[in-house]
Amino acid sequence: MSVVIDVLSALCLVAGSFFCLTGGIGLIRMPDFYTRMHAASIVETLGAGLILLGLMLEAGLTLISVKLAMVGLLVFFASPTASHALARAAFLRGLMPELAKAEDASSKP
Repeated sequence: MSVVIDVLSALCLVAGSFFCLTGGIGLIRMPDFYTRMHAASIVETLGAGLILLGLMLEAGLTLISVKLAMVGLLVFFASPTASHALARAAFLRGLMPELAKAEDASSKP
């Protein structure tokens, strides 16, 4: 049984690391603020969740797992909320998405 838990933990850690790396690449490759923020927030939540799950599997049923679960809950609630607040603040300040700028430019005669 220990081998199965170790393999599942390793898979979660590798998958979480892959998603975090993908989010980092998305921050570099995406064209504007909104797509960068989307790439970072979605992938960060999934990547952090998988890494925390892998660490909880390694820790077993201990106080460490409870603490990791609390950190996971904080990430799952705080990350989307912070991303929404950033996007709303940017939009209210007048920062338009790149697609909206392209559509405005093409609709003018």
